[in-house]
Amino acid sequence: MSLLGKTALITGAGRGIGKGCALALARRGATVVVNDRPASPDLAGTATEIKRAGGEALAVEADVFSRDGCASLVNRTLKQVEGIDILVSNPAYSVRGAFLDYDPEVFERVLQGTLVAGFHIGQLVARHMAARGKGGKIVFISSVHASIPLQNAIAYNAAKAGLNHMALSIARELVPHKINVNVIEPGWIDTPGEHETFGAEALAEGGRALPWKRLGSPADIGSAAAFLSSAEADYITGTIMRVDGGYMHKDA
Repeated sequence: MSLLGKTALITGAGRGIGKGCALALARRGATVVVNDRPASPDLAGTATEIKRAGGEALAVEADVFSRDGCASLVNRTLKQVEGIDILVSNPAYSVRGAFLDYDPEVFERVLQGTLVAGFHIGQLVARHMAARGKGGKIVFISSVHASIPLQNAIAYNAAKAGLNHMALSIARELVPHKINVNVIEPGWIDTPGEHETFGAEALAEGGRALPWKRLGSPADIGSAAAFLSSAEADYITGTIMRVDGGYMHKDA
């Protein structure tokens, strides 16, 4: 799955799934533009790790939760590279809480950061790809939350379900431009954010309860993103790829 000669833009790449995708694409030869929020404590580390492994990486800070931030990211990226061949859209924001007590403003922020942000960065990069006329690959990072009404995750569930449907709609419209649009649905992934939310002991227990007997890793998602970004996936568009170690089939 060589990506030599391709340039990939990956949002939320400071740590976790975004970083896993950045490392996987860089390992296969892509020049990787990694993004995270302004003043991110993690972004420079991702770029440095890629370079130390022999890859090419640029770090661009921007707040992709806003239209202006997405536009800034795309414009600043295109000042440094010839074009964007691959987008891995990975913005997400989640706050857990019971529905009856859930703050309406937080609900809107979760949708903004998880669904609306995906629209903004997706549209801006797709416009560039369409005008360039060389096709492209867009991969949206979703979640099994899109299909499972997990408790105390009302906003995130809704946002990811919307993201799935939005991505499939985008895929249909971009066929004439030979832009492949696909979705990855990670299951329970061992990321710094999950450690902050649940703790190491709960994650270890949760992993043992899964059919694959472990949590997923950012590298698992990165491998899927690399495949969907490669020439081997040229005949795949409008597909949701679940990478969950059997999470959807685990016992309740």
